[in-house]
Amino acid sequence: MLTGRIEEQTILARKMSSGEAELIAVYGRRRVGKTFLIRTYCKDKIIFEVTGVHEAAFKDQLQNFNLALQAAMKSKVPIATPENWVKAFHMLDQYLDDLPQNKPAVLFFDEFPWLHTQKSGFLQAFEHWWNNSASRNDHLKVIICGSAASWMIDQVINNRGGLHNRVTQTIRLLPFTLSETEQYLISRGIRLSHYLILQLYMAMGGIPHYLKGIQKGESVAQVIDRLCFTKDGLLKGEFKNLYQSLFSNSHHHEAVIRALAKKGKGLTRNEIIAECGLSSGGTTTKILKELEESGFITPYIPFEKTEKESIYKLSDEYSLFYLKFIEHAKATGAGTWLRQSTTASYTIWSGFAFESVCQKHILQIKKALGVEGVLTETSGWRYIPPKAKKGAQIDLLLDRQDKVINICEMKFANSEFVIVKKYAEELENKITVFRSETKTRSAIFLTMITTYGVKKNDYYRDIVQGEVVMGDLFK
Repeated sequence: MLTGRIEEQTILARKMSSGEAELIAVYGRRRVGKTFLIRTYCKDKIIFEVTGVHEAAFKDQLQNFNLALQAAMKSKVPIATPENWVKAFHMLDQYLDDLPQNKPAVLFFDEFPWLHTQKSGFLQAFEHWWNNSASRNDHLKVIICGSAASWMIDQVINNRGGLHNRVTQTIRLLPFTLSETEQYLISRGIRLSHYLILQLYMAMGGIPHYLKGIQKGESVAQVIDRLCFTKDGLLKGEFKNLYQSLFSNSHHHEAVIRALAKKGKGLTRNEIIAECGLSSGGTTTKILKELEESGFITPYIPFEKTEKESIYKLSDEYSLFYLKFIEHAKATGAGTWLRQSTTASYTIWSGFAFESVCQKHILQIKKALGVEGVLTETSGWRYIPPKAKKGAQIDLLLDRQDKVINICEMKFANSEFVIVKKYAEELENKITVFRSETKTRSAIFLTMITTYGVKKNDYYRDIVQGEVVMGDLFK
């Protein structure tokens, strides 16, 4: 049973009934549910499926393809392994020739990038097969899928050779939203409050494979203890596998992730280069692009700045949680997470993690403010002043076409949030510095985004002009 994925299902339905040959490229980070989506939605239409083998040799990939073809043919007699990919696709054509052509038929190539081993000629053979055979059969729907998102984009979607402009549909599969996470847990008989789901989301994100590890009847602390702090926990050693399986020379990608994990407010490209000892050329560009397309980091263009001045932030909840708490954990087993949740590290982490969650739910925030129909640019802003002046950082700005700017303050708390005198002064300073440095003529509305709302004291009444609560993020 599929949870959420409404837009993706609509796209697939349209392509299945198009009456034309389709080449559909699906990509997204590891464990996000790409394979499950295709297998579940297209289960009655798949006539051939092959999955690339990670780091396997050319001959092993061919043998794997051959076994997949034998399974599709339901042949009990082994078939000869082809010598190369051209012959492999010729064998596939012979199989397809004997099948009905009056209804949609799906050919599913999973982990597509892994099939393309060095000097194997796989991609060239695939291009030739699509252009000269598959594309001429209106009932065929070829779906290629891969976790190496940047490879899928560079080699397939933006291909300049035989596949140039041949992809008829792309689908980038993102993690579940909070609402989809709640629906998924309910579908598994797990009913938790919004606060508890939010805590889990902050630790592991909306990754279906991770959420599948949650067991009915467990508290959040028990879930995190078992998955993260036991010897065989699902998330105990996932970090290394995550990056090594997606990127060559993954130590560079890990270095960027580690640098961003230390700087919750984000780093510019030049700051990342300095922190990680990278070169300023194309290698850094490639690494950042690969991490961005795979959903691990997100660039934010500051208010009234250009793309070159983007601030990069770590947007993968699990990676941040792993580096903050799991990697060097001395304690293990029951009670580990409850002990951590009383530390200063937990307070700092929860603040940044909640900000990350909010920035993934901008649509829900706009709906809560009643401005979903207003054209809005989302950005952040920071001002580093001379020594004599106060600086300011704003992590979320909603610059609206109706001449209003929402300055959003995101605060995670286990009860009603209270604005005290010192914090009120900080907020006033942010607004003053922002207005002074940007010279904006728009009205400025301070907006609080919290878990359980803000106490309506004098500071609240003087400063706050908009409020979003945790429940709004689930809508």
